[in-house]
Amino acid sequence: MAAKVHPLLEGINAPDELRELAEHQLPALADELRAFILNSVAATGGHLSSNLGSVELSIALHYCYNTPHDRLIWDVGHQSYPHKILTGRREAMSSLRKLNGLSGFPKRSESPYDAFGTAHSSTSISAALGMALAARESGQHQGDDRLGILQLLAMVRLVAVWLLKR
Repeated sequence: MAAKVHPLLEGINAPDELRELAEHQLPALADELRAFILNSVAATGGHLSSNLGSVELSIALHYCYNTPHDRLIWDVGHQSYPHKILTGRREAMSSLRKLNGLSGFPKRSESPYDAFGTAHSSTSISAALGMALAARESGQHQGDDRLGILQLLAMVRLVAVWLLKR
């Protein structure tokens, strides 16, 4: 039997599986995810550099937050390939940007992990504000907003530690 090319990544089909990894495994996962994106984009075309730049961020967001319950809103949709791969669409990456294939951007009809369909920038703040106000008005607001801020700070710390170790 051939060895797995991306042993950590191949074991992740949803963020709950990502959250089972130990923190010290995350940099190796980032390396595997980056290599997978390079191979995928080389075969299908698409946005490369923006996705390579969002690998650690995508891992940290899904590691620290309870997605899809905690909604992620991407400001620049063409940075979402790592997010797509970590949310069960790895095997479909060969269909990226093809007829009836994966969208190059977050697409609500594609996955429950895509909370907002976006393409280019500057729509995330108004979308998040609208979602938060709608949740509050409808009684669906959950949790303590201070907890979200603490989680965000923990995620920033995690990414900073990774970058300093490289």
